[in-house]
Amino acid sequence: MDLFIRENYLRKIRGFYDTDDLIKVITGVRRCGKSSLMQMIAEEVRQKGVPEENVVYLDLDTRRYRKIKTPDALEHIIEESGHAKGLKYLFIDEVQNVRGFEEVLNGFRTDGEWSIFITGSNSYLLSGEITTKLTGRFLALEMFPLSFAEYEEMKRFYNKPVQQNTSAELAAYIQEGGFPRTVLLDSLADKRRYVQEVVREIFEKDIRQRVKIRDKETFETVRRFVTGNFGSLISLKNICEELNKQGTKTTRATITRYIKALLDAKILYECPRFDLKSKKALSGEKKYYLSDLSFYFADNTDNRVNYGPVLENIVYLYARSLDYSVSVGRFGRFECDFILRDTELNYSYVQVAYTIADSKDTEDREYRPLEAMKDNYPKYLLTTDYLLQRRNGIHHANLPDFILSGKSF
Repeated sequence: MDLFIRENYLRKIRGFYDTDDLIKVITGVRRCGKSSLMQMIAEEVRQKGVPEENVVYLDLDTRRYRKIKTPDALEHIIEESGHAKGLKYLFIDEVQNVRGFEEVLNGFRTDGEWSIFITGSNSYLLSGEITTKLTGRFLALEMFPLSFAEYEEMKRFYNKPVQQNTSAELAAYIQEGGFPRTVLLDSLADKRRYVQEVVREIFEKDIRQRVKIRDKETFETVRRFVTGNFGSLISLKNICEELNKQGTKTTRATITRYIKALLDAKILYECPRFDLKSKKALSGEKKYYLSDLSFYFADNTDNRVNYGPVLENIVYLYARSLDYSVSVGRFGRFECDFILRDTELNYSYVQVAYTIADSKDTEDREYRPLEAMKDNYPKYLLTTDYLLQRRNGIHHANLPDFILSGKSF
């Protein structure tokens, strides 16, 4: 089956295809498309004229390579496959299956004859072990599940029906989520069963193998609490008090460890608060967003959508996919949904709301934090409204159209 091309990510890494002094590490939540992206890179390398013998692709989860468990075995299979002259391209999927792979890859990296790409368990690839052993020697590319624009494009690519009404299509995306495999499934029930299996797989392969979960029931309670309150300001103290009130006896230290496991596995992303006056991060309450909205809907039988946090989650992931750093903004008594900072340290401010058309009070509430910012950085109000407001130089845009058009902030 032909692969749907994730151009947003290929564009970011294309300039490093021939780099032999950096190991390219592709990270992201399990099943978001990392292996497929690596296959796309390998195919682009071949298309530019690189001989097949110079492309070495090892998927360590397949039966063919299931016995490759030691550094010596990994080194042997690479050497056996790499007799071609000139620069060779090494792709390794599920690299964490080999304990101690870092020294092997560092050795081939220093040879100057290999351009190396790897994927694997996030909880390992982002751990202190690998960052210590490969400091300054790797380039990380973070992937996310499909954005709303990619979701529509992929459906068209595989001849799946796309609704003409953008609002209806956005509602489908919210319910189904952005895991690429779910696009190929026809029923919502099948899509949710698939996501439930992804959650189970993440727990077994990305969490339990690296974190000692003594009480799985408490871990699941913490996970459901945080995923159920995504987009809300919460603190460890509040979580602990709420769980104890519900009868789950736990400590802040345990909750901290469990949330870190969820962050490392990329189920959650942490969005800190940032004070615009002092230009410093604020301790205490933070917001957490889901790497995919389907994690919430697969856990809940209630299909009602709270559009406030849902739309925030969509905007958060879209901004992160465009390489913005994202914080919750505070300016005096006002809070701004997002402060974005690009790679050149320019800021932009974003408010997200379902609609401002229902009342003047709602409009004023959403505009007020943006109007309080007196600098000249761009300011955006994203809603699902199609009748757009013009007010004090603030860009009011239709959220789904903004994402579908691929706009930057």
